[in-house]
Amino acid sequence: MIRLDGKQTAAAIRSELAVRAAAFEEERGRKAGLAVLLVGEDPASGIYVRNKVRACEEVGIRSVLIRLPEDVGQADAEEAVLRLAEDRAIDGILVQLPLPASLDAGRILEKIPAKKDVDGISAQNMGRLARREPCLTACTPQGIMELLSRYGVVLRGKHAVVVGRSNIVGRPMALLLLNADCTVTVCHSYTQNLKDECLRADILIAAVGRPHLITTDMVKEGAAVVDVGMNRIEGKLCGDVAYEEVSKKASYITPVPGGVGPMTVAMLLKNTLDAAEQR
Repeated sequence: MIRLDGKQTAAAIRSELAVRAAAFEEERGRKAGLAVLLVGEDPASGIYVRNKVRACEEVGIRSVLIRLPEDVGQADAEEAVLRLAEDRAIDGILVQLPLPASLDAGRILEKIPAKKDVDGISAQNMGRLARREPCLTACTPQGIMELLSRYGVVLRGKHAVVVGRSNIVGRPMALLLLNADCTVTVCHSYTQNLKDECLRADILIAAVGRPHLITTDMVKEGAAVVDVGMNRIEGKLCGDVAYEEVSKKASYITPVPGGVGPMTVAMLLKNTLDAAEQR
C-alpha cells in the first residue's frame, strides 16, 4: 500500500508556484492578488481562512481578507463581491462557505466573474469543464487529480466510482475523471446497493461527509482510494473511509488529515496564479 501524502506533495507544488509568483511580480510590477470574503465568526471557517492567507504569504501571493458581520444584508454582501470583481489588483475571489442561513449563497457566488472564480464552481467554469474547454477547475477535485498524477496512478481505461454528487467535489470530480478517460459511476444517497457499486471501482473517491462510510468489504483488492471526508468523532478528525482496515486492501490511499486537504489549498493558489496570468 502506498500512502498518498497530500501534505508533502502540496509543499512541492507551493515551491513551484513560488517561482511562478515571483516571475509574475517581476513581469507585471505587482503580486497576484487573492481576496477572501468571510462572513460571521464561524470558528472552522476562521481556521480555513487563516490557512489560506498563510499559504498565500508563503508563495508570494497578496491576500486581502474582507470580513463582514454575521447579520450583513444580502445587498451589502453582494456589493462587497462586486467591488472585488471590479478591483484590477484582485485576480481571484473566494467566498468562504458556509454562509449564514440568512444569505442566499447562490446569488452572492453568481457575482464573481468566471475569470476570478478561483473556486472553479461558477456555472460558466463548470460548463467549460463539461465541454472539455480551458477553465478554472474546482480546487478539491483538481487537487485529487494532481495527487494521483504525481504518484503515477493510471486512470485511462479504469473504472472510477465517486461517492457524492456535490457541486464542489462530486460533480466536477466525475467530469475530470471522465475527461481522463475513466469509466465513471456517481453514487449518492439514493443509490441502491452502494457496496456493489464501490466494489467495481479501480479508483474510489469518497466525498459525502459520513465518518467511516467506506469499509473494507466495500473496496476491491488493489483499488486506489481517495478520502475527501473531514469529520470529527470525539474531537478527532476522521474521513469517510475506515482508514486502518481499508489501507490493508488498497494499493493507494489518502490519509485524513494530510491527504486531500493540503492539495485543495495548493490548487487554490494555482488557480489564483492561473487567473492572474490569463488577465
